Amino acid sequence: MKYASLAVFLLLVGLAAVTGGQFRPGGWYESLAKPDFTPPSWLFPVAWTALYVMIAIAGWRAWLKEGFGPAVKVWGVSLALNAAWSWIMFGEHRIGLALIDCYAMLASIFAFIVLAWRVDKPASLLFVPYAVWVGFASILNLAIWQMNP
Repeated sequence: MKYASLAVFLLLVGLAAVTGGQFRPGGWYESLAKPDFTPPSWLFPVAWTALYVMIAIAGWRAWLKEGFGPAVKVWGVSLALNAAWSWIMFGEHRIGLALIDCYAMLASIFAFIVLAWRVDKPASLLFVPYAVWVGFASILNLAIWQMNP
């Protein structure tokens, strides 16, 4: 039963990934001016695959400890913001709004780290790479927004 619930968290994260994956960078994104520190395209799916697994495990661990408590609720908010970013950026071409989503996502990630620390430290620590990546993505998003008024 314990690991069946892990499958639910993996499924939820997978749904978020598939939802976001429907909106790909495409020609519009390729035509934008980007900073020199933009990672190569192949890195994004590699990084996100690892991060999504950690996100699922973190949410599951928090859920095992507190049920549908504050950390898991914030985890859900973070996941929804994550899924929305690709639609906003690549689907709607709204760079500034995507940046706001990035900042909100980063705030929810930090909130999860703080809330999960109280119930399950490993769950909290599993979100640190996610915070680093989204922090970097926020800087990249900001630079792209500034370079493409």
